[in-house]
Amino acid sequence: MRKILLADSDPALRAVLTEQLGMNDEFTVVEAETGQEALELASQEYFDALLLDVSLPDMEGQDLCRRLRRSGVKTPIIMLNASDGDAEQILSQDSGANDYVTKPFRLGVLLARLRAQVRHFENSEHAVLTIGPFTFKATDKLLVHRKEGHRIRLTEKESQILRYLYRAGEKAVSRETLLGEVWGYNSAVTTHTLETHIYRLRQKIEENPSEAKLLLTEGGGYRLVP
Repeated sequence: MRKILLADSDPALRAVLTEQLGMNDEFTVVEAETGQEALELASQEYFDALLLDVSLPDMEGQDLCRRLRRSGVKTPIIMLNASDGDAEQILSQDSGANDYVTKPFRLGVLLARLRAQVRHFENSEHAVLTIGPFTFKATDKLLVHRKEGHRIRLTEKESQILRYLYRAGEKAVSRETLLGEVWGYNSAVTTHTLETHIYRLRQKIEENPSEAKLLLTEGGGYRLVP
């Protein structure tokens, strides 16, 4: 489940969105009533996307967006606008927001925008992915255990393997496909090279590497359990 931070002063709207977004176990929502509360939450935990109201009790949503960007938040931010005025929409974009939805909006519209932004971000260089008990920072080639806090450094190839398998979702990826995607069409690289990297990855991420639960061998290839 992807975690969403929702900052809006309207408790009724927060309650509805929290319930609706969580219905299909696709998103889980953390609520904030004020901009300061949103800033504190964003500094304490990772969110896959943020929904920010333009008008919060203690600050404007655009100012909150700028402060979040300055603090290093790179995940998608969608502004919830109270009007469809051009100036307000442009300001939302200038503040660092990725998109905006004008109130009142249909849930289907918001969901479509949210899914599109999350998918786009997950394919970007700044993506932070969730794999089992870890968050995976692809650009830093780093796994961080969410509860215990310990860090695991990956090689460039290990990072590429995890990233490609993550994008494949529930589908197993054949050895040949993975070799082509990670190493390119290099005739000197064999499946043994890939198997060696998979073995080393399991030593790093599996609690019991001989009984893999995250990086599975399946259908003549490999599948990652997110």
